[in-house]
Amino acid sequence: MELKLGLPKGSLQESTFKLFEKAGWNIRVDSRSYQPVVDDPEISALLIRPQEMPRYLEDGILDVGLTGRDWIEDCGADLHEVCELTYSKATRNAIRVVLAAHNDDTSIQSVADLQGKRIATEYVNLTERYLKDHGVSDAEVEFSWGACEVKVPVLADAIVVNTETGSSLRAHNLRIVETLLTSTTRLVANHQAWADPEKRAKIEDMALLLTGALNAGGLVGLKMNVGPENREAVAAQLPALRRPTVSPLADDGWVAFEIIIDEKEARDLIPRLKRAGAEGIVEYPLNKVVY
Repeated sequence: MELKLGLPKGSLQESTFKLFEKAGWNIRVDSRSYQPVVDDPEISALLIRPQEMPRYLEDGILDVGLTGRDWIEDCGADLHEVCELTYSKATRNAIRVVLAAHNDDTSIQSVADLQGKRIATEYVNLTERYLKDHGVSDAEVEFSWGACEVKVPVLADAIVVNTETGSSLRAHNLRIVETLLTSTTRLVANHQAWADPEKRAKIEDMALLLTGALNAGGLVGLKMNVGPENREAVAAQLPALRRPTVSPLADDGWVAFEIIIDEKEARDLIPRLKRAGAEGIVEYPLNKVVY
C-alpha cells in the first residue's frame, strides 16, 4: 500500500513540516524539488500549491492532502474532510478571506457597492459566487497572481484576499469591508482513497497523530516529588487536563505528581509548588497529546 500525500508548497510548507515532525514523520526536500522524502515507506509525497490541491485530490492524483477550507470552497471540490488542523504560517489562528478597499475610497462600504467595480483576487470562483449571492451582477472579477494589495486603487477598486493578522492590509492603507469566510487547514481525502480500508486506516492514523501534535502546542508536562506532610498543600496548587497522575516512590509516604499545563502557567506555578513543598520539579516539552 502506498499513500499519495499532498503537502502544501509555499507559506504553509515550513509549519506543515514541523507539524509532521512532531507527529512522528521526518520530511526532507531539496529546495528545487517537488518530491519530499518521508521516512515512511507507505507514504509518497508531492509538494503542491494549496490552491491546486483540491483539484489533484478530486482527480485521484493524490489520495490525501492538506489545504485550506478557502481553496476547497473556491474550487468547489467534492472531497472527504478527515479533520480540521488549526494552524497557519505564523500562528495557530484561522485566516479570513476578506473584501478590502482603500481607506480613501468611501464609496465602498459593503459588497452591494461593488456594482460596476473591478475586483482583483486569487479567489475568482469564490468571489463571483459571493457577488451573485449578494445580488451584485455588474462587477468585473479578475485573477491576480498574488500581491493584490498593491493594485488598489489604481488597477482595481477592491480586492478579495486572505489575511491572518491584517498587517499587510494596514501597510497598504486598506480596510476590511466584509469577511467572506473563515478558513483553517484541513486534512482531506478523495472518496476512492477513503473507501480503501488500508488507505483509510493510514489516513485515520495520520489524522490522530497530527491532531495530537497540535493539541500539544503550548503545553508542557510537570513532574515533582512530594513528601507526605506536603501532599495536600501541593495538590491544592495543581491544575490538570483531568487530574494529576500520582505514583508512589521508594521512600515511605513520598509520591510523584505529574500534570500537563499551559506553558505560560508554568512560570507562576513552579514557584508556588516549590513554596508548597514540592521537590525535584521537572518541566518537559510535549510532542503529542491525544484526548
